[in-house]
Amino acid sequence: MSNWHEGGVSVKGDFGIGAILRAVRVRSGLSQEELAARLHYSQSDISRFETGAKEPTASIFLRWLRETNAHEVMVAYFCGLDGLQIMQTILGLTGMG
Repeated sequence: MSNWHEGGVSVKGDFGIGAILRAVRVRSGLSQEELAARLHYSQSDISRFETGAKEPTASIFLRWLRETNAHEVMVAYFCGLDGLQIMQTILGLTGMG
């Protein structure tokens, strides 16, 4: 397990998919409620995806990345970059890294 804090985004854990989903949502400026409405899910589902309590399907993962305009994250994830590399890229692109 790793702890990492950078530019207002604190991530604890293994930098798994939940942390990536949270980071791209925060970067996009959407609240959990706003993203939930766009994806037709509840706010509590969004929270569960971000904490890793619930695993997103491939379909919700792709829709999440489209709604948060995180196409580069989709490419990085499917090309095999690990979670830490993706998190550093996300924060670097926003000037937070």
